Amino acid sequence: MVTTKPVQQLIQARSLRVPGSAQKARLVADLVRDEPVVDALARLKFVQRSSAHHIAKTIKSAVANAEENHGLERSNLYIHTLLVDVGPSRRWRRFGARGRFKPIIRRTTHITVKLAEFDE
Repeated sequence: MVTTKPVQQLIQARSLRVPGSAQKARLVADLVRDEPVVDALARLKFVQRSSAHHIAKTIKSAVANAEENHGLERSNLYIHTLLVDVGPSRRWRRFGARGRFKPIIRRTTHITVKLAEFDE
């Protein structure tokens, strides 16, 4: 007989089409992955990258989901999964000298945060 562990409840929040490149946002995401929520938000407050604000906002949204929908406390949560994926890019061109054009690519990202509760 195989005994299985009960599946952990994961609380999720997503931010879609956030301005900025996914490569730069992943550098910030690596700082707070697998950390308690309270520590992660405190650390993101002092990171001077524009993506830190958007990641913190998504984490706060996931915490609000956990508190309102599942009745969990903020101090018992940690970041189980933090994914930063590439979103759609907006492309256009600006004309340059000698008949050339300079391509401009405005990149976006999708941020997904999944929180879990600490094991007792």
